[in-house]
Amino acid sequence: MHKNNENIIALTGLNEELENYFQNTIIPQLFVDANLILRKFTPPAMRQFKLKKEYVGRSLTEIKENFRFPTIIDNINMVIATGEILEKEIQTTDLRWYQMNILPYLLRKENKTNGVIITFVDITSRIKDLKEQEKLIAEHELLLDTIAHDIKNPLTALAIGIGLLKKVQEKGMERFPSLLENVESSLTKMKMIINDLVQSRWHEHRYQAEEEILDLQNILEDVKLTLAPQINESNASITQHISVSEITFARRKLRSIIYNLVNNAIKYRAPDRLPEIHIETYSENGFMVISIADNGIGIDSEKLRTIFEKFQRITTSVEGNGVGLYLVKQILETSGGKIIVDSMPGKGSTFKAFLKLDVSICSE
Repeated sequence: MHKNNENIIALTGLNEELENYFQNTIIPQLFVDANLILRKFTPPAMRQFKLKKEYVGRSLTEIKENFRFPTIIDNINMVIATGEILEKEIQTTDLRWYQMNILPYLLRKENKTNGVIITFVDITSRIKDLKEQEKLIAEHELLLDTIAHDIKNPLTALAIGIGLLKKVQEKGMERFPSLLENVESSLTKMKMIINDLVQSRWHEHRYQAEEEILDLQNILEDVKLTLAPQINESNASITQHISVSEITFARRKLRSIIYNLVNNAIKYRAPDRLPEIHIETYSENGFMVISIADNGIGIDSEKLRTIFEKFQRITTSVEGNGVGLYLVKQILETSGGKIIVDSMPGKGSTFKAFLKLDVSICSE
């Protein structure tokens, strides 16, 4: 009898310790037996999953909707059957994320699993931070690709200008001021690109260019000034019909879109005719559509599927690194837009960039 009393006292003490643990832990935690009967739960579990004291002693199958994710019963059964710990990240229907750990409750003397202990650690803020970091890394990579790509073009223009300066004879000195102006313009553009990188790196919201209300006409003029050496060398003609001009967008990103598309139209010109480029804008289903059509070499149907992939090029006969169209696509898609192309080999191509318009602009 004395031995039994000692065992009862010991069990009572262990039960009180377990109760104290369950009552004072800050983590939502459940104890479910091998028959899926809910035996205990912590106060945080009561708050998080709206559990009531009268649920103790009931089968978890009767209250599984309280946990707001469908696989909890299957997960518990698997741990009971295998005796192995299960760890997984889950998202409940209220869009919160948890690290769920299901540990087997072992009866060591009988060497069997008699239930599970389930803990839920809220990791919503951690998941949110990780997604934000992924977004920043993507923006960073896009920025670096843009800088690396865009800085090549002023360098090319600079090389063209220096080459022409070398060919100037004494009798052709009247061209010297304009050629010098082109060289100076290329150097200025390179300085702007480098400054853009520095400002983006150290800005409070680094890698994310701020949006502002822009006039597309101004962006077009800036691009044409930057590409002046290439335009003059190729004798390209550029016409435009601007029906929609105002848009809220990041200046650097919009300039990069226009710059790459116009530069490609010049770069991939047909060898037997002067390049003709037509730029048009209009609104369509809540988007500003920027259409840039050329009479260049065109793109065959097989390459149309891959031209927006990184390092893919229309042709190897023209200098380039296959990044420009990839950048355009990434900029547009991360801003909720898209780009499409229609092309015929030997006839030319039309690229259409879709940029989301403000509701106020669409309704005007």
